Amino acid sequence: MMNELEAAYRATTYRVMLPGGALDLRVDLADERLRQWLAATGSQCFALVTAANPGGRQLDAADNAERQAALECELLEGNYEPYAAEHLADDGAWPVEESCFVADLERQDACALAAEFGQNAVVCGGQDGIPRLVWIEE
Repeated sequence: MMNELEAAYRATTYRVMLPGGALDLRVDLADERLRQWLAATGSQCFALVTAANPGGRQLDAADNAERQAALECELLEGNYEPYAAEHLADDGAWPVEESCFVADLERQDACALAAEFGQNAVVCGGQDGIPRLVWIEE
């Protein structure tokens, strides 16, 4: 049985700004343009990580921006190239969340980063271009 939180993650568009245009990703739906981009760049996997609204608690825009900047710095220091992304709730009841799309960020590393920033879950995938919802273990 899907809980409310999982339903909310699934009722979200994950918009990724890649060179060549934006992709609108959905959990468990293959995206051919993403698959092609991953193949063209030689990327083995990807992850979407945000620092916004930890634990599903809405923070103000300034706090979220500060947290997001810290996440981006950590990714850059780890020699990753984060692309801008945003999470858009279907019902518009939740504010747009800034996020990072990161190629070749392994699932376990994405989960560790997400845990560090107090997140409930991340969206990760492989070369098949299918975004998967991955819960952060306590």
